[in-house]
Amino acid sequence: MAGVLDRIIDCGVVAVLRADSPTELMDVSRALREGGVVAIEVTMTVPGALRVIEEASAKMEDTIVGVGSVLDPETARAAILAGAEYVVGPTLNPDVITMAKRYGKVVMPAGFTPTEILAAWQAGADMVKVFPAGVGGPAYFKDVKGPLPQVRLMPTGGVDAMTTPEFIKAGACAVGAGSAMVDKRAVAEKDWPALTATARAFVDAVKQARAGM
Repeated sequence: MAGVLDRIIDCGVVAVLRADSPTELMDVSRALREGGVVAIEVTMTVPGALRVIEEASAKMEDTIVGVGSVLDPETARAAILAGAEYVVGPTLNPDVITMAKRYGKVVMPAGFTPTEILAAWQAGADMVKVFPAGVGGPAYFKDVKGPLPQVRLMPTGGVDAMTTPEFIKAGACAVGAGSAMVDKRAVAEKDWPALTATARAFVDAVKQARAGM
């Protein structure tokens, strides 16, 4: 579990993936990995998500495959058994954290207010997903981080390559990005080099922000 968490933090970027088919999602994943993104989050809103997780885990050994949009422990367990190495939720459900810990997996529930964020951390979260981060932006993030310096935070929602450096400087240990990283037009046109370039821009943004801190 520590190895997975360390790799995610070292990269600093988690790609949140939604696609119309398992094949499409695999192609997107490969393109992002070429750009340096080591962690992909397959949301449970993807058709056949568990099958996608199983296939991606088996075929992409250098990529950390996780599951997102997890609302209950039953879904978390099914995804873990399919091969998910980490579990992400859009809300805080302590039972999901307990299930992930039972299987030795990294878990990232969401919170927005300081109370929700601290509750998630105290419940055993390895990292707390601040969602939707675009509402308050890096300034809000910095304010929250001030009294909670011990909590690992990952902004998601409204994060792009331009705002990534500001979130990192505000104290984020990683950022989560969906549509800003996986452009729908690029996917529709199967423009995988474009996705690779965007992924690389995110990874470079993290590196440059950390270097300047």
